[in-house]
Amino acid sequence: MNISFCGMCRSPVKPAWPSRMKRREFLWEGGGLAAALWLPAGPAISAPVVEVAMAGRADGSRVWFDPMGVLIRPGQTVRWTNTDKGNSHSATAYAPENFDHPRRIPDGAKPFSSDYLLPGETFEVTLTVAGVYDYFCIPHELSGMVGRIVVAKPGQTDFRPYPDDDLDQVILDGFPPIAVILAKGEIHPEEQ
Repeated sequence: MNISFCGMCRSPVKPAWPSRMKRREFLWEGGGLAAALWLPAGPAISAPVVEVAMAGRADGSRVWFDPMGVLIRPGQTVRWTNTDKGNSHSATAYAPENFDHPRRIPDGAKPFSSDYLLPGETFEVTLTVAGVYDYFCIPHELSGMVGRIVVAKPGQTDFRPYPDDDLDQVILDGFPPIAVILAKGEIHPEEQ
């Protein structure tokens, strides 16, 4: 068995991996677990720009955001792209400044609105204030085309939901639960 000395204490140290397992194999197998534990909850957190599609059926019978719920870190950018060839859409924060809607974004956060985006057009916003951001599509809000972004610092879970009496039930049903977004990182329409 090989024995080496710790660079700081000069005491004998046994190798961290079994003598029959090569160091590369140990790092590959054990390092994968460590990396999985270190990585954030979902893919959106590690992406510099989080992509959200504005989509719909070709016949216009259903419209949605995908993902409809997403977890990001403060300072990340969200980019909406209208991928629906038959409709214009918007990404509009719930705030009194936007058509006198109830405020469903954090205190101190600036309301955003893309206005109408034609097919292929994009809109992006960088969110710096931690909290829950609920948003809607101007022409399709009452069809349940709404989304939720949770902006959280690592380990932050102390988010309170917004009131259930400030919007129609069809709209409220479109928001994924905050706890599920925190656990999964992204929620897609087929998961709702």
